[in-house]
Amino acid sequence: MKLNDIKDNPGSSKARIRVGRGIGSGKGKQSGRGGKGQTARSGVRIKGFEGGQMPLHRRLPKRGFTPPSQLVYNEVNLGRIQSAIDAGKLDTSATIDAEALLKAGVVTHPRDGVKILGSGELKASANFEVAAASKSAAAAIEKAGGSLRTLRAEAAPTAP
Repeated sequence: MKLNDIKDNPGSSKARIRVGRGIGSGKGKQSGRGGKGQTARSGVRIKGFEGGQMPLHRRLPKRGFTPPSQLVYNEVNLGRIQSAIDAGKLDTSATIDAEALLKAGVVTHPRDGVKILGSGELKASANFEVAAASKSAAAAIEKAGGSLRTLRAEAAPTAP
């Protein structure tokens, strides 16, 4: 086999249709675009337009609600904290808080605080001061001999 013997398989490529080249070609006059107007032009088309009928996306009900005061936490797993401790980036003798995690490079952006999640294993005993923690993370911290203090404000009791 030589390079000049290589060919495409028969039928693998089709010739381009040249539109607008007379009525004998079958694609003359309006070139398969139908009549005049917006749909015959290039680049513009009414998306979702249903001929004056109320479009589907406006007929369906709105769902959901985003609370305006929702807190966004940096979520950190225990395994990630343990690897930072092993690398010497976090000091277990000092309190581990959002600022310490930021300096160690465990979190990149200070959001509304740090939430510790229970994935991974924590071997070192450390004191944590974070916004929130999952139940499994709190149990793992207590099991390792550390302490956890959550800074999240408790919900105010509602009036009866």
